[in-house]
Amino acid sequence: MVDYGQTSYSGSSTSPIRFEPISLDEEARLYSTNAERERYGMLATLFGIIVSLDYLERAYVRDSVPASEYSPACTRLLSQYKTMLKLVVDDVPSIEEFMRRYRMDAPAALHRITVGVPATVEHSSEAGPETGKWVAETTQSFITFMDALKLKMRAKDQLHPVLQELMTNYARFKGSKDWEGRGKLVSWLITFNGMKAAEEITEEQTRQLLFDVEHAYAEFFRSLSGSKDRPGSG
Repeated sequence: MVDYGQTSYSGSSTSPIRFEPISLDEEARLYSTNAERERYGMLATLFGIIVSLDYLERAYVRDSVPASEYSPACTRLLSQYKTMLKLVVDDVPSIEEFMRRYRMDAPAALHRITVGVPATVEHSSEAGPETGKWVAETTQSFITFMDALKLKMRAKDQLHPVLQELMTNYARFKGSKDWEGRGKLVSWLITFNGMKAAEEITEEQTRQLLFDVEHAYAEFFRSLSGSKDRPGSG
């Protein structure tokens, strides 16, 4: 009896072509080198970001997630998407092509990626396009600074310019003068101003700074969703 799982014939030849048996219990390998493994890993990360963004958009539309949680989560996912896209640019000519290639059905994520800002900014009813732009820029400044701390940047010349940009964007909002986070951020600016360029903050200071910035970030979004705050002088 012929074992069709291991034997094949070509044309009229009677000589069998032998194949190595395949175990269905073994994981199929997509790569043979570390570079290929890294490449597939980054593509998988991009795939995951798109799926997560689509779930978030659908949850927000169904009111399953409040605006105060949706906005920072969406902004972070969009930021991660932009970062990953730069790393896989040779494999991903366009996001539409990537989604077609991997048969992704994520229209909500595609729309959000195309717009580039959270729905809370896109459909803001409290001001015009400039307000949406300022919210997006301030949010990005928060994320950039927190990421810098998480990447273990500690020197004044690494952190001070980023914190200055954050405060510039933050101070555009009139209500910021009453926010608790503003005083703490100003205090950190004063701390950095008294340091030399190469001087570093301690691990204890880093933990406190990250805590203060995360608190100010959450307060920023709560204030936006709970008031009619408009950008203006600080």
